[in-house]
Amino acid sequence: MAAPLDVLVVGAGPTGLALAAQLHTFGAAFRIVDRSLDRVREPRALAIQPRTLEALAPFGVTDELIRRGNPAMQLRMHLPRRVVQVPLFDIGLADTAYPFLLFLSQAETENVLSEHLSGQGVDVERGTELVGLERTGSSIICRLRRGDGIEEALEATYVVGCDGAHSTVRAEAGIGFEGYAYPQTFLLADLEVDGLEPGAVHTYMAGAGVLFFFPLGSPATWRMLTMRPPGAPGTEVSLGLLQEITDRYVGDRLALRDPVWMTDFHLHNRGAAHYRSGPFFLAGDAAHIHSPAGAQGMNTGIQDALNLGWKLALMGRGRAPAEWLETYEAERAPVGRNVLRFTDRAFTIGTSSNPVIRFARTRLAPRLVPLALRATGPRGRVFRTVSELGIHYRRGPATTKGPLPPRRGPRAGDRLPDVPRGLQARTAGPGWHLLLSGASALWHDEQLVSLLKGRDDLVDVHRLGDESPWAAVTHGLVRPDGYLGYVARGTRLEGLRAYLDRWLPAQRE
Repeated sequence: MAAPLDVLVVGAGPTGLALAAQLHTFGAAFRIVDRSLDRVREPRALAIQPRTLEALAPFGVTDELIRRGNPAMQLRMHLPRRVVQVPLFDIGLADTAYPFLLFLSQAETENVLSEHLSGQGVDVERGTELVGLERTGSSIICRLRRGDGIEEALEATYVVGCDGAHSTVRAEAGIGFEGYAYPQTFLLADLEVDGLEPGAVHTYMAGAGVLFFFPLGSPATWRMLTMRPPGAPGTEVSLGLLQEITDRYVGDRLALRDPVWMTDFHLHNRGAAHYRSGPFFLAGDAAHIHSPAGAQGMNTGIQDALNLGWKLALMGRGRAPAEWLETYEAERAPVGRNVLRFTDRAFTIGTSSNPVIRFARTRLAPRLVPLALRATGPRGRVFRTVSELGIHYRRGPATTKGPLPPRRGPRAGDRLPDVPRGLQARTAGPGWHLLLSGASALWHDEQLVSLLKGRDDLVDVHRLGDESPWAAVTHGLVRPDGYLGYVARGTRLEGLRAYLDRWLPAQRE
């Protein structure tokens, strides 16, 4: 049997690939396997949120994702009697370098992440299926089977299931997957559309439901998403059926042609009862599946992975207390539950045949939406929620407010904003980052050397001066995933020392 691994990653979709990228960055011993012979070819998820672009930037892949994708800044809501233009992400996003929703197929996202791993010498073992797990003391014996039938047993400390809705890891770990299926059948296609204004998202709202066209770019210009009409035969999806549905919503103003890919599918709203069971962890669709409303699914999965990866890696190096592993579910399960609730409500509003909801969708929305869009405050809060920039861990077990929390600026548990611009790039290196605002002379080298002794290999110090996200003299500790674990005003570091002793103990000489 080969040398034991720190982590076996099961599933090489966007979640598993992101997890592998972070494990590699932190020097973990891991392997990543997927039972499929090749990465996904058909497009599934279609958009990357600003927070995900930020979170992937340290791996050097975000620029390539943007180059291949289509940043969209406008939504056209085609209501029964008018068209409402809705700007996307134009409010409250001054603290990110990516103030847009990037439309890019999952296939392309996986391609970029796979190329990154290949360039780092990481082999994604496709055509390799996990067929069994057995706990033996402090490790797990994992049985793998390749496409040629040859089986292999390997030893790992942890196993992470990034293997989707039908997760083998979840089943082997005995974790429940609770929820329900929606009754509607959905139709999806990537194709060309004549007569549609480019560069915007188009949605047509009617009593029958909602029709979407998203500016995908590749492998086709548009992605179409809608419901199969009630009473329509459940035959194979055809261009003729899609054109018939489009005509019902739009009239004959749009002509569909050259489909690259068409399918129908059912949606579920389900969440794992737990994100962890002993040495087994779940991330992405293995932990939560829901409707595509708000383009949250793939993004939530990638951020699951980047919350977990560095914790597992530091555990493998003996540089973190075991309590870090408890923080994964405590931090990410509330995010997953919020996504399930948000997408379910949006889905219900857009698809319900209930007369009250249909009335609201077709009669009230044309009057209320323009008024609501004038209120910049609520619109900004909605956009920050959808963009996932508003996710925080303020109530997390590894978040500590110092004795003098700052009155303005990011708080403990918040993501580090890109203010001043470029701050996220400065703190993109693997490890922790100690930010010191105010005059450099206020921070004494002897004090910092004493504070960081035995952990200076994991903590970089940044003297920000007045170019800081805080107006007052403040010190903050940024975690490897870009969130602030500790923040306090002033130059007294006793509280920070206590935080470090608790969560990043000094290495003994």
